[in-house]
Amino acid sequence: MPVSRRVILDTSVLVSAALRPESIPHQALQEALAVCAVCASAETLAELERILSLEKFNRYLNRTLCLEFVALIRRHIHLFTVQDSDFEAVNPPCRDPGDNKFLALAIAAEADALVSSDDDLLVLHPWRGMKIVTPADFLAHSKALPRKSAESK
Repeated sequence: MPVSRRVILDTSVLVSAALRPESIPHQALQEALAVCAVCASAETLAELERILSLEKFNRYLNRTLCLEFVALIRRHIHLFTVQDSDFEAVNPPCRDPGDNKFLALAIAAEADALVSSDDDLLVLHPWRGMKIVTPADFLAHSKALPRKSAESK
C-alpha cells in the first residue's frame, strides 16, 4: 500500500501527538509533515483547539504548550474550505455524525488518506477509494516516500 501525498490526521491522532511526544501518533504527525501535505479545515482545527483546552488535559499539557502545538499545526497544514456540498456528498456517512467533518474535508481536499485512531472512522476503510489507517499503519508504509524539500514545506 503506497502512502498518500495528501493526508488528514484526525483529532484523536493530533491530541495523542500533543500529549505524548514519544508516541506512535506523534511519530505519524512528524512523518506526515515530512512527506505529505497535511490537510485541515476550520472545523477540524476548532475541534482540536476545543479538545486540547479541556480541563482534563491540563495536567499533561499546560495552556502555553497547547497554544504552541496548535500554532505549529496551523503553520504546517494546508487549510481547505469545506462547502455544504462536501458535507452533502459524504456517503456512506460515519456512524458518529461528529466525524463526518473529516470525510467532508477528505472530499474538499481530495485526500488520499485519513489517519485515525477512531474505530468509527477506521471501520469505513476504504472510503470512496481513500485509505483510512491507524498511525502505526501510516508509519509502516510512509518510509518509502521521498522527503519534502525545504521550499515545499
